[in-house]
Amino acid sequence: MMDTSCFIRPAIEADIDAFFDICLKTANGGRDASALYSDPHLPGYIWSVPYLKFAKDFAFVLVQDDRPVGYVVGVPDTGRFDRDLQTNWWPFVRQQIAGLAPSRPRDADVMERIQNPRSGTGWLQDQYPAHLHINILPGLQASGWGRRMIGTELQALRNHGVGGVHLGVDPNNERAKGFYRHLGFSEFEQDGSVAFAMRIDAGLG
Repeated sequence: MMDTSCFIRPAIEADIDAFFDICLKTANGGRDASALYSDPHLPGYIWSVPYLKFAKDFAFVLVQDDRPVGYVVGVPDTGRFDRDLQTNWWPFVRQQIAGLAPSRPRDADVMERIQNPRSGTGWLQDQYPAHLHINILPGLQASGWGRRMIGTELQALRNHGVGGVHLGVDPNNERAKGFYRHLGFSEFEQDGSVAFAMRIDAGLG
């Protein structure tokens, strides 16, 4: 049953700490990854905060009792976003982690991504130029709000004239894969990566 104490609103700059925290608390296949990173900001540097900084018109938060408990973010043009981050985001992040030595299980992978950013979905971008990320804290996952948040994001992208959207999924996150299949996304695999995509000229409303 959907929790009626929750609502979705546009993200604001003051949500930055919540974006870092929610990303960390869901970065282990939808579960808490706090023990996997020596710096709690590491996952957020990649998968949440740059969207708030550089694509705020497509960033929304799920709020419960005045506290953000989830977010959905997206960009209408993945290639342009990647180029923007290359110039305006990654140099700043590299300064933030300068001197940090990998000491937890996921540190090295994320630090390498920060030094050498990659989208991993270039093969989908011609037909599905937009992409999105969604994360909801474990207590509200499978609550019905995920579908509503995806619908909010897709409508924002559709209003911007976007025709197709994609997203990457942790290959081990079976719940997420089932969620996107249920919403009507098509599944793709290439070189061990799993992605989902949808035409949104006519899709989820």
